[in-house]
Amino acid sequence: MKGRYRYHAVLEKTDMGYSVHCPELRGCWSQGRTKQEALDNIRDAVETYLASLREVLRKKEVRELTILA
Repeated sequence: MKGRYRYHAVLEKTDMGYSVHCPELRGCWSQGRTKQEALDNIRDAVETYLASLREVLRKKEVRELTILA
């Protein structure tokens, strides 16, 4: 599961700064006062999300699928 992955960071302006979420990772979101702070925070959130996912999947049978779309 370790490797180099790319994810999207969707930024939205709010009254308090910026909200940001990663659509590929359900429930993975963050916020910041500036765009850069929000992006730094979502990077941390994605890393934490993936670490938690690795822990959960380590105890499961995992198969790789190839999908042609």
